[in-house]
Amino acid sequence: MSNKLTKNRKKIIEKISKKKYSLEEATVLIKEINFVKFDASVDICVHLGVDVRVPNQIVRGTVQLPHGIGKKVYVLALVTKDKELEVKEAGADYVGLHYIEKIKSGWKNHIDIIIAMPSIMNQLGSIAKILGPKGLMPNPKMDTVSIDPAKSIKEIKSGKIFFKTDRYGIIHASIGRVSFFHQHLLDNIKVFMKKIVHNKPSSSKGTYIKSIYLSTTMSNSIPLDSKIFVNK
Repeated sequence: MSNKLTKNRKKIIEKISKKKYSLEEATVLIKEINFVKFDASVDICVHLGVDVRVPNQIVRGTVQLPHGIGKKVYVLALVTKDKELEVKEAGADYVGLHYIEKIKSGWKNHIDIIIAMPSIMNQLGSIAKILGPKGLMPNPKMDTVSIDPAKSIKEIKSGKIFFKTDRYGIIHASIGRVSFFHQHLLDNIKVFMKKIVHNKPSSSKGTYIKSIYLSTTMSNSIPLDSKIFVNK
């Protein structure tokens, strides 16, 4: 097993040169350096020239990827009784305020996103310390506090993703799978990067996009030429 991994790693290193790749080159190469047996995630890593210690330089938001990310997103909907059927029909995997007590009691089922109605936010104080560190606390800035939870859930299920700079000014996101058509990966990356550029803080000075890398599960990273995007 270790010899095979070493051989595959050598093939990857031989394929990736020290240059920065165009989007077209990178989305072809990303498939060629994938050696895992499953349908690996294609991830993008964008290092921004922002100071995240300054609140108005934190870059965050949502973007609707035209072809989704190719995996099931598990949604918990914390809504009032009259909205339960509506959010179930919209695709919510878990529904109801009784999940607040379940989370308090150590409920471990996998959740990717929690959508909550504004009227129940005051009930989440008791689980904020559980949800916060996991990045699951509903937040109006991330569109996860919604007056129309069914609409929000439909958008998430059809490819809407959330992004936010980490403490190093880096945004990590999944933008598809290795099995995606080449053009679909291109479309997703272009839409994602357009949104990142659009969300540039007005107080950010100098180079905004410092570097961009594409990678798959367990593969080396491929550097992209950031000049192909607006870099003001």
